[in-house]
Amino acid sequence: MNIAIFTGGDSSEYVISLKSAEQVKGWLEKAGHTCFTVVVTGADWTIHHGKSKIPLDKNSFGFKSKKGPISFDFAWNMIHGTPGEDGKLQGYFDMMRIPYSSSNHLSAALTFNKYTCKTFLKQHQVLTPESRLVRKGMETDLEAIADSVGFPCFVKPNSGGSSFGIAKVVRFEQLQAALDEALKEDNEAIIERYIKGTEVTCGLMKTGQDFTVFPVTEIVPKNEFFDYEAKYTEGKAEEITPARIDKDLEQKCQELATSIYNLTNSSGIIRVDFIIKGNQLYFLELNSIPGMSRESIIPKQVSSMGLHMEEILQRVIDDVME
Repeated sequence: MNIAIFTGGDSSEYVISLKSAEQVKGWLEKAGHTCFTVVVTGADWTIHHGKSKIPLDKNSFGFKSKKGPISFDFAWNMIHGTPGEDGKLQGYFDMMRIPYSSSNHLSAALTFNKYTCKTFLKQHQVLTPESRLVRKGMETDLEAIADSVGFPCFVKPNSGGSSFGIAKVVRFEQLQAALDEALKEDNEAIIERYIKGTEVTCGLMKTGQDFTVFPVTEIVPKNEFFDYEAKYTEGKAEEITPARIDKDLEQKCQELATSIYNLTNSSGIIRVDFIIKGNQLYFLELNSIPGMSRESIIPKQVSSMGLHMEEILQRVIDDVME
């Protein structure tokens, strides 16, 4: 098939998205597809074809090449952040009846908004650290929030990934500055209780009625927490697959990730992050467009199963096209 790999986007994760798309392109080409990279920046959607940069015709979902018009059969969504991870791009795909690789617009919007996702999952008895939402320009009683959340706590942009704008706050005097940084990334921020424990993440996918659940990875950052530097700088974090947890807890983690996948009506490959304290799993967030760069966790989890990424990506395509 002719596959358009969407990358770039309008968030701080632009560069990470480009790296992920490059890896995905290689895997899909190994699977026998012809791939074109579509770089999205605002309303500018450009196909990078060899040395040429050609505007995507959004009406026909294709472009004119020297050899004639080319149309796409499938869209692989590799945009971290807006508009690929918050449902906006999926709305276009749905309107144009274009098959694509990721969760639909409603599921993506739900899971991209950390506070809304946590609130939704709480209704289904999923444990998650106590948190409060703050909006830019909204009057906020930080003392009341601090009393309910406690210290240390994390301050995060409500929508976003790759740990941009995240800070660990240990005393009240640091809270406002951390909030200001988070609100540079997003119009909303969450202040979330810190839970000391083991950070783990579980990737998974569903094809038909069958799940492929990847091994659980334990994350041991050498920085204060799993920040941007720890995620993307070699040697700044250990990512141990399988995680050093007992089999019962590993199974519990995989089962909870599967349940969350179903509750949020997710599609394609996702990753669910947890903190383990004692024998309890606390949900942190769901990544509906997880990283696929060389440094990313999903390819490492797949490799540890003895599988190849081109096989996994092909399963996603086959499931969508059935």
